[in-house]
Amino acid sequence: MSTLLPTSIVGSLPKPSWLAQPETLWSPWRLSDDTLFEGKQDALRLAVEDQRQAGLDVISDGEQTRQHFVTTFIEHLDGVDFDQRETVRIRNRYDASVPTVVGAVSRQKPVFVEDAKYLRQQTDQPIKWALPGPMTMIDTLADRHYKSREKLAWEFATILNQEARELEAAGVDVIQFDEPSFNVFFDEVKDWGVAALERAAEGLRAETVVHICYGYGIKANTDWKATLGSEWRQYEESFPLLQRSAIDVISLESRNSHVPLDLLELIRGKKVMLGAIDVASDTIETPEQVAETLRNALDFVDADKLIASTNCGMAPLSRDVARGKLAALSAGAALVREELATAQV
Repeated sequence: MSTLLPTSIVGSLPKPSWLAQPETLWSPWRLSDDTLFEGKQDALRLAVEDQRQAGLDVISDGEQTRQHFVTTFIEHLDGVDFDQRETVRIRNRYDASVPTVVGAVSRQKPVFVEDAKYLRQQTDQPIKWALPGPMTMIDTLADRHYKSREKLAWEFATILNQEARELEAAGVDVIQFDEPSFNVFFDEVKDWGVAALERAAEGLRAETVVHICYGYGIKANTDWKATLGSEWRQYEESFPLLQRSAIDVISLESRNSHVPLDLLELIRGKKVMLGAIDVASDTIETPEQVAETLRNALDFVDADKLIASTNCGMAPLSRDVARGKLAALSAGAALVREELATAQV
């Protein structure tokens, strides 16, 4: 991508109120059958238009066609029973009722490819599609079949690779794997987590991203963050491993976080997708605040390797707040872009 400091959201945008309950994760659809299909496509078009009007460089679907970034993918797979549910601890943080793995998992047909083709039709700009990472998938399930987190993760990695290759063939330029679990299960990240992620991305020509955050701006996550102290050093565990990995881009939180920016030295040489928008607050950043976050990162990331983004998805926010944050992200990146151009003259 030739644009300096390109802008992109991590994943989700708020859904229109006619499609799903606003500002709610796992919100049930308010439409059904053919009207639901049409509603999802309408919402996807609106999400594209919001990003274009804000001036973003890489366009995503805003996850408008899925209820949840993990379970919507899983519900299309064989071997998982959504009627047989158990309560599990998600990322050692909060309890949730989740489906159960009851047999060998497999993917009979593409999950998101038709949606990605529709997104491709909406814009000539580069497009990005997000998939759940293998470790985060297994952390959102009860497993009564494999009884091994590692074995199930490898099965999911193979399935994700099938999906990613077909997304690439559908015209997707950037494929992102969401792995918030990398900030929790450090031993597993080292033992097999990064290797499973690389398996999911194997053979792709599209640019690959791993997104590691501290979670949506929901109470369970903000309460957890409050226990982490004055410095959040979780990235210290995964960054050295990812620096040596085949993944192209590392995505992380920065705005209003306590992540020491010098940790970015651990991934020197990789592209960095830096969260310059706080998704746990309704306060809309000013362009200057976004610019300051990006400027600070330039001490540790070369300008041609820095991508301006959000900390995480924005599904729990209002649409007006999300639009304001998109505009701020674009304007803030433009400020720094101009400064860099002036400095070169």
